Amino acid sequence: MSVPSPTRRFFVKKIEFDCSIGIHDFERAAKQRVLVDIEVKLDPHQEPRADRIDEALDYDMIRDSVLAIATAKHFDLQETLARTIFDKMMSLPTVIEACVRTSKPDVYPDCDEVAYQLSNISD
Repeated sequence: MSVPSPTRRFFVKKIEFDCSIGIHDFERAAKQRVLVDIEVKLDPHQEPRADRIDEALDYDMIRDSVLAIATAKHFDLQETLARTIFDKMMSLPTVIEACVRTSKPDVYPDCDEVAYQLSNISD
């Protein structure tokens, strides 16, 4: 009986930045605080064989990609921001599935956050 390959994932949580996002005039007038959580599932057959970064997905690429996307332009919708980040995550080396969660923690005083999630991760 063969042993299944282990599942490989990276989690980068609570990436925080100010973002131009929203459809209302008051949202367009000032950037809002946004948090992003990323989970990427990696190809189990491409696990690093040596202790070298050139054989692995550098998680700096995950964080840097999120920040570059989120600060490059105005987004009307969290859905559009999440989709843009999701598509970038799926293009990274060895990534086979991804989950992107965006949240705006300062939208309502009586809510912790308003969040949106986009995922193709299967367990």
